[in-house]
Amino acid sequence: MRQLFLFPGSLRRDPAIDAWMSAQASELGAIAHRWFEVMRGCGDDVRELLHDGHPTACVGDAAFGYVDAFTAHVNVGFFRGAEIADPEELLEGNGRFMRHVKLGPDRDVDAGALRRLIKAAYIDMKGLVEAQSSQHQ
Repeated sequence: MRQLFLFPGSLRRDPAIDAWMSAQASELGAIAHRWFEVMRGCGDDVRELLHDGHPTACVGDAAFGYVDAFTAHVNVGFFRGAEIADPEELLEGNGRFMRHVKLGPDRDVDAGALRRLIKAAYIDMKGLVEAQSSQHQ
C-alpha cells in the first residue's frame, strides 16, 4: 500500500488561500492563482489548505498538488509527481516522490500539457484514495 500525505483539516474552500493569493506579487501571484484554480476545478472532492505556507490541493484529505511563489518563479508541484506520466517532460526534481513545474513571466510552458499533468495527479490520487478506502471496509 502506498503512503498518502493526509491533511484531515483540509476545507472545501480555505479563506487563508485567497489571502495568500492576494499577498503575492502581481505577475507571479496571477500565475500561482491561475494554476491553483485548475487544481480546484478537478472535482467536487477537491479540498484545500495552506501547508508549509503554500496552497495545497487534496482529494478529500490526501494532498495531490500545490503552488508556491518565489522571488522570480512559481512552482506547480505534485506530491506523487514521480509516478505521473510526463510525456512533455515538464516535471523537475529528483526526490523520491515530489516533482514540480517551474513557471515564470519569462518561462513558456505548454498550458495544455500542464493541465494534463494536474488532471493526472488528481486522477492518480483519487484512485489511491478509493483503493485505500475499499481496503478499510
